[in-house]
Amino acid sequence: MVCLKNIFIRNKLKNMSNFIQLKNIYVNLSNRSVLTDITLSLNSNQVLTLIGPNGAGKSTLIRVILGLIKPHSGTILRKENLSIGYVPQKLSLNYLLPITVNRFMQLSQTQNNINISKMLARVNADALKYRQLQELSGGETQRILLAKALLNKPNLIILDEPMQGLDVIGQSTLYQLINDIRHELKCSILLVSHDLNFVTSETDKVICLNNHICCSGAPETVCNNLEFIAIFGSKDFKKLAFYQHHHNHIHNF
Repeated sequence: MVCLKNIFIRNKLKNMSNFIQLKNIYVNLSNRSVLTDITLSLNSNQVLTLIGPNGAGKSTLIRVILGLIKPHSGTILRKENLSIGYVPQKLSLNYLLPITVNRFMQLSQTQNNINISKMLARVNADALKYRQLQELSGGETQRILLAKALLNKPNLIILDEPMQGLDVIGQSTLYQLINDIRHELKCSILLVSHDLNFVTSETDKVICLNNHICCSGAPETVCNNLEFIAIFGSKDFKKLAFYQHHHNHIHNF
């Protein structure tokens, strides 16, 4: 058994191409090892897809990156003034308390109605502005969460299984929107999924997580890794990349 010391440190990154670096991160929850020896970097203008089976520690790793969970040990380095937009798996609401989309967007500090309307229009949700959140479909809710994440023009957007509960058409529409925004803002995207359909040609790097990092690299490399195959089975990568983005859309934010 490895004896771990609490050596957690948070410093500022000097390398402008790096947003966040995690080094030798360990997380124990309820006397159980959830993350073991995690080392990774999130770089500027990069799409990184984090995949793994249920219970692999993906959501825990996201909370570590967001600063919501303090690791048992390890080092985290962050770029100074880093702006992060976060889209959670689902929106937890008290359905006894009515709230409109517009009011929900206003909960973000310093946001004005012009900026809110602009972001809602960008995700094709301007018609939903005065709808009750409780009335929205899964796809509509995800677009609202994405619009809220965009309000502060983030350098990094983290999406925690955003396609969960959406049908195939909704998944494809949302994923295309995410890719368009990445090209427009020149931001980085960390996309979390347990669905192999989202190991796409737009992903620069894939990390396969199962308590530890099983393998990482380009999608084609990861899908041929023996540990990856042991978890997910043998797949033809070309069949997994169901969406490919071949054109750019220019929008002013």
